[in-house]
Amino acid sequence: MDRRELSDRYVNPYTDFGFKKLFGTEINKDLLISFINSLLHGKEVVKDLTYLNTEHLGTGEADRKAVFDVYCENENGEKILVEMQRGEQQFFKDRSLYYATFPIREQGQKGEWNYKLKAVYVIGILNFTFDEQSDDFYHHEVKLMDTRTKEVFYDKLTFIYLEMPKFNKSEEELNGMFEKWLFVLRNLSRLMERPKALQERIFTKLFEAAEIAKFTKTEYDSYEESLKIYRDWKNTIDTAKIKSKEEGRKEGLKEGRKEGLKEGEKIGIEKGAKKKAIEMAQSLKAKGVAISIIAECSGLSEEEINSL
Repeated sequence: MDRRELSDRYVNPYTDFGFKKLFGTEINKDLLISFINSLLHGKEVVKDLTYLNTEHLGTGEADRKAVFDVYCENENGEKILVEMQRGEQQFFKDRSLYYATFPIREQGQKGEWNYKLKAVYVIGILNFTFDEQSDDFYHHEVKLMDTRTKEVFYDKLTFIYLEMPKFNKSEEELNGMFEKWLFVLRNLSRLMERPKALQERIFTKLFEAAEIAKFTKTEYDSYEESLKIYRDWKNTIDTAKIKSKEEGRKEGLKEGRKEGLKEGEKIGIEKGAKKKAIEMAQSLKAKGVAISIIAECSGLSEEEINSL
């Protein structure tokens, strides 16, 4: 029996293979165009995209390498980075800003140049939450702002963050393409058939591309490996959070103070998550998984992983 008969019907977009299958290939770039346009709410219209090299080095030999999930430019030469953030990292905002420097610096020209830049968009699809103040606010659009006038100071650098765990609308509640795309990303791997609310032609193509039964054997094997890495990573992180929170609670209770409990939980979570990340990295490294993938899954730096 083909193993595909026992698996989900549609690919999990939170896996490295699934995300790049749907959004990182030339044959499916109209999916990416539709998704990006839905995010921008008509403020910018992307008619065409060109995929660019996703691996970049800094200006010097000692500079750290950056590997993007999807990197492209539109017909106006504006740069667009799309990142699937599968788990919370301690400095994920710093990482976004660091990644934005690459499409900015590569626009530099030798000789006479007036420093005019094309716009850069950094889109982060987050499989975690970072804004705990609002349970239903999941769409963040960030620009440089003048703190006195509250007006946009520079409109050519935009960060868009989507806190996917907060998007919990049902099929009946969907309004517009933006919410339909978020519904697909949030629920695709759990669906057994195409929802009636998603009748647009672009979703016909998406569900065809996402159907696991139509994968070649090579694609299926790659997906299985990617899915295993994702599940191992998620289980490790979830387990670390549960155990470290309990350890932190016990440590805080010993102090006998509310402040001690909160601080103990924080310390326990940090230590537990770090320990589990190292254990996962060691396991994946022993299996021959690429260092860059281990770094992405564990949140450790490549230097830390190489030293294990």
